[in-house]
Amino acid sequence: MTIPQPTTTKNTNLYEQDFYLWIETTAQQLKAGNFIEIDLENLIEEIESMGRSEKRTLESNLVVLLMHLLKYKYQPEKRTNNWKATIREHRRRLTRSFKDSPSLKTYFQEVFAECYQEARQQASIETGLDLDIFPMESPFNTDECLNQDFLAD
Repeated sequence: MTIPQPTTTKNTNLYEQDFYLWIETTAQQLKAGNFIEIDLENLIEEIESMGRSEKRTLESNLVVLLMHLLKYKYQPEKRTNNWKATIREHRRRLTRSFKDSPSLKTYFQEVFAECYQEARQQASIETGLDLDIFPMESPFNTDECLNQDFLAD
């Protein structure tokens, strides 16, 4: 008796030629339990890529949020409703990420200090204020960052 070998060559070619069709085909194969036909190598790569993408999105939203909180705190004379809207929107995005993927909250805690440093640099560039104006450690804790009612007055 021979063991059937996966026929991934066809699906690998599809992956390289038409990514969206590869996704549809792979989803159909999974639903049908047709595991032998699945392009496993590329499927694993795509799943891992999705995880990295979620992390990058979280980091990006956190940097923007922290940068706007810094601008709001250190340039009170230039406060705008647009800044408040940006703060609110990026809080909403982060909260939604945690609702969809609660395990990202741990990652949020892990990268908070690193993202703050990036936000500090960005805030200095955007405001024209000297980098030393912004403290080395975040003046906002993680709970304040996510609290829709908190503004850095």
